[in-house]
Amino acid sequence: MTTKTFTAVIHKEEDIYVANCPEVGTVSQGENVEEAIANLKEATELYLEEFPLPDNNLPITTTFEANYAQTA
Repeated sequence: MTTKTFTAVIHKEEDIYVANCPEVGTVSQGENVEEAIANLKEATELYLEEFPLPDNNLPITTTFEANYAQTA
């Protein structure tokens, strides 16, 4: 069994938290942050059982700035 660290991007939509793993493409949700992460972990593990990552799959993490107009 292999262990790898993945990223969880979490945002709130109305009354639920949505968690996304950008390296794999899995998404899940929960009533709080902890539940959303636990559900994302389970979804990612199940996905990787069927579709394992290649050994050379190295994610790239970066940031960027975007300009936008705010409305009052």
